Amino acid sequence: MAKYIFLTGGVVSSLGKGIAASSIGALLEGRGLRVNLQKLDPYINIDPGTMSPFQHGEVFVTDDGTETDLDLGHYERFTHIRTNIASNYTSGKIYFNVITKERKGDYLGQTVQVVPHITDEIKSVIMALSHGVDVVIVEIGGTIGDIESLPFLEAIRQIRFDVGKENVFYIHLTLVPYIHSAGELKSKPTQHSVKELRAIGIQPDAVLCRCDRPLPDDMKRKIALHCNLDYEAVIGALDVKTIYEVPLVLHEEGLDELIVRVFNLQTRPPDLTVWKEVVRRIKEPVNKAVIAMVGKYIEYQDAYKSLVDALIHGGIANDAEIVFQWVDAEEIERSGPNVLLSEVDGILVPGGFGNRGIEGKIQAARYAREKKIPYFGICLGMQCAVIEFARNVCSLPTANSSEFDEGTADAVIYLMEQWYDFRKGRIEKRNPESAKGGTMRLGAYPCTLVSGIPETKAYAAYGRDEISERHRHRYEFNNKYRELLQSKGLVISGLSPDGELVEIIEFINHPWFLGCQFHPEFTSKPTEPHPLFRSFIEAALKEKKHLFPYERKPLRAEKGHPYVT
Repeated sequence: MAKYIFLTGGVVSSLGKGIAASSIGALLEGRGLRVNLQKLDPYINIDPGTMSPFQHGEVFVTDDGTETDLDLGHYERFTHIRTNIASNYTSGKIYFNVITKERKGDYLGQTVQVVPHITDEIKSVIMALSHGVDVVIVEIGGTIGDIESLPFLEAIRQIRFDVGKENVFYIHLTLVPYIHSAGELKSKPTQHSVKELRAIGIQPDAVLCRCDRPLPDDMKRKIALHCNLDYEAVIGALDVKTIYEVPLVLHEEGLDELIVRVFNLQTRPPDLTVWKEVVRRIKEPVNKAVIAMVGKYIEYQDAYKSLVDALIHGGIANDAEIVFQWVDAEEIERSGPNVLLSEVDGILVPGGFGNRGIEGKIQAARYAREKKIPYFGICLGMQCAVIEFARNVCSLPTANSSEFDEGTADAVIYLMEQWYDFRKGRIEKRNPESAKGGTMRLGAYPCTLVSGIPETKAYAAYGRDEISERHRHRYEFNNKYRELLQSKGLVISGLSPDGELVEIIEFINHPWFLGCQFHPEFTSKPTEPHPLFRSFIEAALKEKKHLFPYERKPLRAEKGHPYVT
């Protein structure tokens, strides 16, 4: 029987439950165990697909096209799992499933209630993840005391009796703040949070204490006494420079040893070599690259969570620190690209929706092309590069996307109504009048790379002909303009298998200029940096204009190490 770890949070939100769950998964995998992870979100939305980035941060997309919570990105980056539609459930999705069953008569006329019908549905989606794995790690969103999370907490309380106490482990993540005026750490918020959790019938088996300084032994003993825990079950979760150091910190605190002992699991000794090297490369880099992120959500950087991590992974592959220069696309419209982009080593224009800041992104693409600065355009960033090229090289001054100007005479980017879906083996039709969530191309799609002579940047990065990448977009490259743009120097280096959908574009006579319609950041890992991010950072380092004192050190190359390129 699979074992279950349930992770809850208290005191305040944003303490890092997703990082903690992911790190536990990494530690257990390091011991040779098979894990699966799931996020249960209390909000009523079916999924975060239509939520503003300012409300929810990034929307992560799985291979099967499910729009999910950003914590699933952490799950995939820290472990070997591939998340899917079963990996993220919201209150909205749970209630929708129950109401649908009620309408179909599945409950045979019963009065449908939170207990047992909602809680049974929650338990069923948790149990569904247990096949073929040793440990299922479930993160409960929100904070103890939230009304909307109560059904989830009741469900995980019941599971302990359904599968046996020896098969369930509760972990509670809390805050131990340092009060500067008093000059000491305070345990009372943790005590109250655990008391709230115990009041609904859940006694935690371990408490993770977020703190900005080491947790003294006497503080651990105090928390253990008041929270009805053994001393070793009070785990210090110290702030660290990089999230990829968290597995190492939790291991040093003995969390993985505690879990396997309570579960009576026979495992191999933990192997954390790869995580130690990841942390070393982040904390002691040999190189440095300044990368401009040109977006419109820069004041809320969680909107670009996977992108930030993927760039860091590209830095890991090149033993380099990534210095982010956050550039508001609207500020480029006001001040011009030369003011904001002249001191960077690479420019990345990410995806997005709506026309705010679009002209600034287009100017950034032109600046990168003309100044020979490495450029990476992702989704909308690729489309902006195509629009810019059409306007300024192909003599189409009104070129635009029909998303931003429905009446444009030259819609080089447009809303394609149908395409052949090689995943499903059928024609997919897009209805522009349907609900927002039903109009996008979502999930992993195959792509054929063109090697060409000379070799394209995309083929050089991937080193193979066939790839598969995840998408989240509505608008496509308009093939009506393909011949014209190619005749002026645009290189189409990636296409759908039938040659109809343009997936990757490049420019000749440029050190590194690439745009892709998909989102490569969703599949990048610190232990397996994505080929395009690795190649982009490599080009930025090669073309960089600035030297830093420590860059004169020779590169260290650990023979045979997976990060050595």
